[in-house]
Amino acid sequence: MRPNGAEPPPDVRVAALAARQHGVVTRRQLHALGLDDSAIRRRKGTARLHQVYRNVYAVGHTDLTAHGRYLSAVLAYGNQAVLSHRSAAFLWRICPERRLRIDVTVPGGGSRPRRGPIVVHRSPLPAEHVTIRERIPVTTPARTLVDLADHLNRRELERALDEAHYLRLDLSSLQPFPGRRGVGTLAEVLADHAPGTTRTKSEFEELVLALCANHDLPMPLVNQVIEGFEVDFAWPQARLIAEADGWSAHGRRSSFERDRLRDAMLQVAGWRVFRVTWRRLALQPEAVARQLRTLIVGDPRT
Repeated sequence: MRPNGAEPPPDVRVAALAARQHGVVTRRQLHALGLDDSAIRRRKGTARLHQVYRNVYAVGHTDLTAHGRYLSAVLAYGNQAVLSHRSAAFLWRICPERRLRIDVTVPGGGSRPRRGPIVVHRSPLPAEHVTIRERIPVTTPARTLVDLADHLNRRELERALDEAHYLRLDLSSLQPFPGRRGVGTLAEVLADHAPGTTRTKSEFEELVLALCANHDLPMPLVNQVIEGFEVDFAWPQARLIAEADGWSAHGRRSSFERDRLRDAMLQVAGWRVFRVTWRRLALQPEAVARQLRTLIVGDPRT
């Protein structure tokens, strides 16, 4: 037993630190805990430390979580580095992860080589653009969207903005940055797009929005609550609802019957319900577009 007040052994302190840092530590931190370079080499030789990047180690095992991989990448570039771009967007849950790539931003310029999957971006990092999430230094949601605008097309950026709005992230400081590649795209989205109105839940729903854009149809509201029901698409002025219809949505008879009862209740409330399947959307997009146009703006022959 340790005498009262005695400091725990170095390995105990290393394990405690790793537990707070998603399983990873830096060489500098190991030095501060009393391990010199020879002690670090011995622990690598006995698989107590596993090198992830230069001067960054996983403690005890190499099966890091996504958070562990992200923090390792940030630590590899020093105490001013932060997670950014698509990786930050995944951490904020506003974009899917690209597993083979980790985006890190470091302040200023200079030459910094890429390390494995880490993509390094060099840019000013004012203090108000940086925060901590899940114990990982990361760009704020607003700065993350500014960074994304340099790499996403307009619809992808709208989807990220919709998701950030849905998650109630703080976007109060969001504005285009002069000199950034995506300044025009971000300015257009902020000027024309109402956050949250086109938040889709599937690629099927994205196809319907693309159909509307490609055929100059009025853009609908997406996944809105109408008469107590969440509907896929709605054109309120036309009193029209469109539902993406597929076997996966109601593979059981009870689901099928429930959807038809909902349609009937919406129709009684004065809404028309138009259902479209993936097959029709893929094989007959022109026909679907014509039918929607007639329902939304009326028959052009009248």
